[in-house]
Amino acid sequence: MGSNKIDDEIMLSVVLAAFNEEVCIEEELRIVCDGLDEANVNYEVIVVDDGSTDDTARLVRGDEHPRVSLIQHKSNQGSGAARRTGTLAAKGQFVMWSDVDLTYPNDRMADLLNHLCSRGVDQVVGARDSERGTMKLLRVPAKYAIRKLACFLTSSIIPDLNSGMRVFRREIGLRYIDLLPKGFSCVTTITLAFLCNGHSVEYVPIRYAKRAGKSKFHPIKDTYRYITQVARMVTYFEPLKVFLPISLGMIGLGSLAAGVNLWRTGSMQEMDLVIFIGGFFVGVLGLIADLFVKYQRKLERLISSLPEHGNERQNLPSNSFREY
Repeated sequence: MGSNKIDDEIMLSVVLAAFNEEVCIEEELRIVCDGLDEANVNYEVIVVDDGSTDDTARLVRGDEHPRVSLIQHKSNQGSGAARRTGTLAAKGQFVMWSDVDLTYPNDRMADLLNHLCSRGVDQVVGARDSERGTMKLLRVPAKYAIRKLACFLTSSIIPDLNSGMRVFRREIGLRYIDLLPKGFSCVTTITLAFLCNGHSVEYVPIRYAKRAGKSKFHPIKDTYRYITQVARMVTYFEPLKVFLPISLGMIGLGSLAAGVNLWRTGSMQEMDLVIFIGGFFVGVLGLIADLFVKYQRKLERLISSLPEHGNERQNLPSNSFREY
């Protein structure tokens, strides 16, 4: 698929966000590099140490593989912030995200890349075969409900909304890089950003193992963030899908209440009119937001048709070390 010469044009940039992963970071780097070397992919591995307080950064610095580089955050900013930093530093035509806790099959990165290239799609997500996290009684139904909401709002089938393993075209991903939140919901964001803007996303089944080390996922706080992020992203890209049902619901409720009150008392209540008018204005707001989004997309298409600019990156040499 590619050359083994590092100075050739890099095809794949692997971005690995790490926070206190000294237990398994060396093994994960070996798995990633061995798999891609065997597949003859020209790649780089960018490890973003997100303010670890253990030996994660030291172990990455000590890795002798010429394709591994390190960027270090001075403080913990979140996995989304780490992935954003790594993606902005990437040199490859494609960007791969994954975790380094032995949960994802990082030896299959070449398979996901091959699927993306052979199918000509814009993003390929590794759809997990099971849920291995803590507090499964809370996580499983919550994730199912959020995923179904996202499927409805994006009018698409989403087998796995928040998988941490995925590969996408860097050129497209950079358009939405500033939308990434700092936390775990960054993976949800990049999925919805692609789907809501007409970019093709496909899913490849992958195994999912129990993590090594301690989980950084906070079930209640991060579940709440997932829900709000889904609503925020769809509102940002497809406002009518959020505003129109609310508008029609309020208008219908106001009309029903007014009809009942007219039948029972012969007059409408002030609240009936407030709900009806409120629904009307919510609909108007949705239409205005939709027009704004369409104008923004036209502007983005115009900008993207111009000669490349504004995507200058800071190139990282092999085995480099930087602090943010």
